Formats: sequence, structure tokens, C-alpha cells
Amino acid sequence: MQQNRPSRPTEVPVKKQGFNPLYLIPIGAAGVLIMAFACAAMFAFYAMFVYTASTPKPIGKATSTVEIVRFAKEEQNEATTTPLPIKADTPPEKIDQAAQATPLPIIPTRPAHPVPTFNTAPVTMSSPDYGMQVFLFWKEEIADRDLKLVEESGFGWVKQEFAWREIEGAKKGAFDWSRTDRIMNQIDAHGLKVIARLGVQPQWAAPALGLEVGPPDSMQDFADFVTAVATRYKGRIDAYQVWNEPNLAREWGNRPPNAAEYTAMLKVAYEAIKAIDPYPIVISAGMAPTTRNDDVARPDTYYIQEMYQAGAKPYFDALGAHGPGFKSPPETDPAEIARTPGLANPGDFEAKNNVPEELRRVYGFRHVEDVRQIMVKNGDTDKKVVLLEFGWTVDPRPDSPYKWHAVNQEQQAEYFVAAYQYAKAHWQPWIGIMSLIYVANPQWTREDEQTYWCVVYPGYPELNVAPAYYKLKEMAK
Repeated sequence: MQQNRPSRPTEVPVKKQGFNPLYLIPIGAAGVLIMAFACAAMFAFYAMFVYTASTPKPIGKATSTVEIVRFAKEEQNEATTTPLPIKADTPPEKIDQAAQATPLPIIPTRPAHPVPTFNTAPVTMSSPDYGMQVFLFWKEEIADRDLKLVEESGFGWVKQEFAWREIEGAKKGAFDWSRTDRIMNQIDAHGLKVIARLGVQPQWAAPALGLEVGPPDSMQDFADFVTAVATRYKGRIDAYQVWNEPNLAREWGNRPPNAAEYTAMLKVAYEAIKAIDPYPIVISAGMAPTTRNDDVARPDTYYIQEMYQAGAKPYFDALGAHGPGFKSPPETDPAEIARTPGLANPGDFEAKNNVPEELRRVYGFRHVEDVRQIMVKNGDTDKKVVLLEFGWTVDPRPDSPYKWHAVNQEQQAEYFVAAYQYAKAHWQPWIGIMSLIYVANPQWTREDEQTYWCVVYPGYPELNVAPAYYKLKEMAK
């Protein structure tokens, strides 16, 4: 839109008279002054009205305060925070209660369809490699900010869910790629690799399950979906995770967990991906750490062994695992945890629950070594373990079922760094990507237990970070 400009003054004709040279004498000096005054006035008029009216005004941009968020140790009704604002480049050792808030602009880059880099050789990963789980699906500007945080921390991988019901939800063959296209463009723009987690069936694929999560009625429907994803993002998705925690009934249609059924799903997904794109890494589902062994849940080591017995070995390139640390530092021996009340779930020491000591090893980060031994037992040592989830919660809520193993935020920061260092020292060459949880889902609140596992908390445009983020950022990679 053009700006309105002042109209040009109307010219008034002057009546001509005869010329007399004597007129120049009285008006010589005064004329110079008058002309100078007139020029100055015209310049002022132009500067005030014309130039100002034609010059675009700057557009204001939202700014954000970077805050270290600390949770109170004791809460009565709900979790509260004591914000500790700090400068973005303040090293963790200088963070204290006297730090002053410093405005920091958060300016999303919002890349406009960057040209992707296509994989033309098998995707590889370092030992260990560094990743964070992110939630990019809903808010473009938050997605870009969070990807920038991952990039600036020196981490090279993100894990992002590609929910089947969000992509092919209306009916079979009705695909909506708008969000996943945008997500892939943003990931490419930040130079990161991605693990795409496939799962969460649409209602049409398993009508009896409704909104519950579980396998589809036809595995061919899942294979067709996987084929569509692999075709659209051929050469761009670096790794695929096939489903999540199928050793829990709640992730398997509220039916007893069944490793043979999951192996059938893994097989069709692997074959569908490799038929389209041979280069990405196909990762088996990470299993929930649990000591239950019934129709509700199956221990991860038992379930993975059953997968091998069902013939899963040819159908994954890396074994997925989950490795929360619960109450203990990452280097703690799982045998010590299994024998020590307070380090394992208190109920697991009660005789009525009949939990074997070997299963209580699950309450430590190094339980990943037990998972690795299942691979060794089955002659599958050439593959890596991908740690799809690991972390420590700082949940302060007094009624939370996770409070028994909550650590403080300084411990969380130290344990994250120590976990990567331990893996580097003791788990090479078999450890691959270690994807920590979480850069928060923007839809979470302080009532969601997932919030307290985060290194970046929910909130926008405010950037609320845990001390762990800065420790991870400065950690040698």
C-alpha cells in the first residue's frame, strides 16, 4: 500500500511590472536571508512529512528471555518453578541465583524449502553418536527454535515421531504430507540427521481399538504406509524406528505383548523400506524397562530373546533399547541396584510381588549391557545398539509415582554427561546413537510427567531450559 503524501502547494501567478535597477539595492542582503530561510523551511517540511511518510516503519519482533528453570524440591499441590534468568552464553559454573535476566531475541529461520542432501551410501553412526528426541509436528516456529538448540549443542541427530494416524488418518490412501514435508525441510535446513519413529495406527486400520495404540488388523496396511513414507522421503530419512514399546499391552492394543507378532510387523516394515531405499538404518522398537512379566508387560530382555526366536535377526540393522537411569548415576553396577532398596522400585522388594533379583537390574542405565548380551548370545554382535530413550527425571510432585527416583537438576545434568562419557569409554564399538529425552512437546504442561525428563521445557516465546542443556552443550563430543 502506498503512503499518503502531502499535496503539492498551488502556484499563484504574479502580476508582471516594469524593471527598476534601484530595487536591487534595498533587497540584496535581505533577499539572501529570505531565500535561505525559505530553503530551510522547505527542507524541514520534506523531512517531517514527505520522507517520514514514505519511509517504512520497522516491524517489531518478539523477544524472549532465556531462563534456567529450577523446580522446588517440595511441592504441596502443583509443581512450581523458580526461574533463574541467565545470558545465553553464560557457562554453567557461573549460573547462580544472582544472575540477571537478559533479553535474547528468538528469530525463527523458517527455511523456505531448502534443497535436501540425499543419501547415496549406507547411513553410518559414530560410537557413540549424539541425539535428542524432539516434537516438531505442531508449531513451525517452535520446531525451528528447537532444531536450532539441538544444532548449537553439537548434537547431530533428532528423533521425531511420524504418526501413521496423522499422515494417513482419514482413510487408506488419503495422505497428508503437509506437516512432514515442512518438518523434513526444517531438519535439512539445520543439517541434522533424523530417526523417524513409525507407529500409532489410524482408526480405520484397527476399528476395534478406537484411539488406543496397537497393531493394525492387516500388516499389509502398515507395509503400504511405510512404503509411502520411504518413497516420499527416499534418501532423506536417515533411520527408521519401527513402533515403540510393544512389550507393553497399552502399546499393543491392550492385548498381551507378543514378540512373534511384533517380529511380523518388523519384517514387513524392513522389507518395505529396503525395497525403496536401501541406505537408511532400520532400528527395532525400544522396549520399556519393566519387571512385570504378565499380560500387562514383558521384561525387555525376555521379549528381545523371543524376537530372536521368532526370526527377527535379518529384519533390523540396529537393536533399539531404552535406558533410563532412575535413581542412580550412570556408572552404577546393575547388580548393586538390584540388591539395594531405594535404588529399585520399593514394591519389587516385597515378597508378595515375587520379582527376581535379575529383573531389578532394569533400574539402572547400565542395564543396556544386559540387552547387549542378548545380542551376543544370538550371534548378532556386528550390529550396534541404538539408545532410543534415556534420561533422569526431576519430578518434584509429591503424589507422582515417579518421585521415588527423582534426582535434582544438578544431578540430572551431571548424569547426562557422565552417561555419554561412560558409553564412550566402555561401550565402543557397539553403541550407536544415544537419543536423550526430551526437548519438550510444546503441548505438555507441568501436570505431565514427561515435562520433568526434559532438557528444554515447554514454553514459547520464552526459552525455558534445564541446567542439563548447558552441560550437554559444553560437553566434548
